[in-house]
Amino acid sequence: MTNPRAAGIDVHDGVHWVAVPPDCDPQPVRRFGTFTADLEALADWLTACGVDTVAMESTGVYWIPLFELLERRGFRVYLVDARAVAKVDGRPKSDIHDCQWIQRLHAYGLLEKAFRPEDDIVVLRGLVRQRQMLISYASQHIQHMQKALVEMNLKLTLVVSDIVGKTGTAIIKAILAGQRDPVELAKLRDERCKRTQEEIAKALVGNWREEHLLALRQAVELYEFYHSKITECDQAIDVYLSRLPNRAGDKPLEKRPPKHKNKANEPMFDARKRLYEMLGVDLTAIDGISVCVALTIASELGYDVSAFRNEKAFSNWLGLAPNHKITGGKIKSRKTRPGANRIATALRMAAASLLRTPTALGAFGRRLRSRVGSPKAITAIAHKLAKLVYRMLKYGEDYVKLGAEEYEAQYQERRIAGLRRSAAALGFRLEPQTAQ
Repeated sequence: MTNPRAAGIDVHDGVHWVAVPPDCDPQPVRRFGTFTADLEALADWLTACGVDTVAMESTGVYWIPLFELLERRGFRVYLVDARAVAKVDGRPKSDIHDCQWIQRLHAYGLLEKAFRPEDDIVVLRGLVRQRQMLISYASQHIQHMQKALVEMNLKLTLVVSDIVGKTGTAIIKAILAGQRDPVELAKLRDERCKRTQEEIAKALVGNWREEHLLALRQAVELYEFYHSKITECDQAIDVYLSRLPNRAGDKPLEKRPPKHKNKANEPMFDARKRLYEMLGVDLTAIDGISVCVALTIASELGYDVSAFRNEKAFSNWLGLAPNHKITGGKIKSRKTRPGANRIATALRMAAASLLRTPTALGAFGRRLRSRVGSPKAITAIAHKLAKLVYRMLKYGEDYVKLGAEEYEAQYQERRIAGLRRSAAALGFRLEPQTAQ
């Protein structure tokens, strides 16, 4: 028994069942409500029982108030995965038995503590998750705009790549203002648009039913409303990042050309500089890591990776490492562990963008894609990106840059060796070009 003074809590929306060791109280299992006064009474009872560590399941978001209160009261709180305390065949299933089972497992040290960043990172994580939620809500209203346009038989989506871009927004605003002439609407075309005015005018001939116009107007208003709230979130994130300690010191941020043109959902402040000051390293120096991906990593992980003993443990926590199932000395499966980790999702998006780039990671992904397909290739690239992120946060940017340069050099050597073999097979000899 490694935790003799351990308690277990079965968390619910309206009630918490708490179990303590039998020698601590004549009634070792008690039922508490979920109001703040009830949580304070729960903590007082644990203190009176001499409990020093508590384990609870991560049930929805109901555990958060209790977790924060117990941490403030000085308890060591273990937030555990529900799969770790799953029902064993033959064990009775009830709320009373569940809290006793959690207490028993925790007393014998059989429960692993889930990763939870420091409080200052938790605040940043809440702000960034709120921003991501608003972006998803705004994107739904783009679909509502498209539906209303299709119902009016206005084929704007066929001649404009983005209906909320400069050309699409100008045309929709003019329609809502009362303009119905397709030729006049087509004159609002931006000069960078690939379609001509005649093609756009042909796509803007349709019907103008009132119910469809109302749906279009409300979708536009809701889209603009959510983007105003996204701007408020950006301002709050900027202010909060400016209050965090500067870990970069006097080392200036290296100037780099942008990897791509500014996208619609990127932060409205200099997030790259703020994240560099917060982390002490520039995550965007890694191929494929954009400002949005770096912001997600910083908000979900923070600057301290000491909770993970090495990069393999970090990749396993993300669900990007192969999950080997071995029986009888034979590997039955190598599938990655299923999960909804936000960092893993962001790294997979970065990996998908690398498949089209002339980088070493892009070439690795394309070679793998030809053998196992795109999904597995994207996961493999994301696995490599996760290792680079871990090394950069733990050892610094210079260590990662040295490893990346070595990998790029090996990639160039492999390409040259392949070209020489192809030339020899065709009866030619490959020679380096002499300098002019």
